[in-house]
Amino acid sequence: MTYYVYHIPGVKVGCTTNLERRVTKQQGYNSGEYEVLLETKDITEASTKEQVSQLKFGYKKDLKLYKNLFKKRAMKKHSSSPATTTFKISKSDLNAAFLADLEVKTQYGNFKFDSSDKIDWVISNAVSSQFGPSTCYIYNKAMLEAGPFQKNFIAKEKVYSHQDQFELIREWAKDKGIYEQGDVKTQLIKLYEESGELSQAILKNDKDGIIDAIGDSVVVLTNLAKLAGVRIEDCISTAYDEISNRTGRMINGTFVKDE
Repeated sequence: MTYYVYHIPGVKVGCTTNLERRVTKQQGYNSGEYEVLLETKDITEASTKEQVSQLKFGYKKDLKLYKNLFKKRAMKKHSSSPATTTFKISKSDLNAAFLADLEVKTQYGNFKFDSSDKIDWVISNAVSSQFGPSTCYIYNKAMLEAGPFQKNFIAKEKVYSHQDQFELIREWAKDKGIYEQGDVKTQLIKLYEESGELSQAILKNDKDGIIDAIGDSVVVLTNLAKLAGVRIEDCISTAYDEISNRTGRMINGTFVKDE
């Protein structure tokens, strides 16, 4: 399913899956009278873009995110057994509006359907239930092994790789609108703030404070790199390639490279 965030100048910013029906037939605007701000298969991305754009163009922000308009309690019922997660909806009716941001608890951990690739996997792998036409299910073990869920399913003892963590930071920042509304200068100022907090923690010998400040600084640097058009992973690799063969010696507690 494709989501469109559209702008009718001087009127509104909205979101729909059918521009012809929603904008032209219902509201009376032809294609030349509105612009499409975003076309995506990610309902979360579309929902965030709609509200960010409403504020950007000076309109009143919707009280609810677009994706939350479809969260009807009766349609969100599901249950999990050791082997499967069952949805109280037929396989033919299973769609992104039903699954968006739904979280299911299994013996392998909690899985949240918060991106289009996860939702697409569930829809593609759902099996119609033999116990009734209005239910379908997926296998929990298969979901655990599926690529879209490997990097960030919610589990008590999940260990992330550094690559996963940087990607999670970028996903978080994207959801928060940092890449839409922020820039490298705001992130640089934020980095100065985190450096100040790190300095205070070091002077106080506050280990928890040091961990917190270093972690926050890495988050800020990840976002700064993204806004600058580069990846923090590439920055780290470049730096390591430069220092890996560097020679020098320690002087007064500082490594001084050879000229």
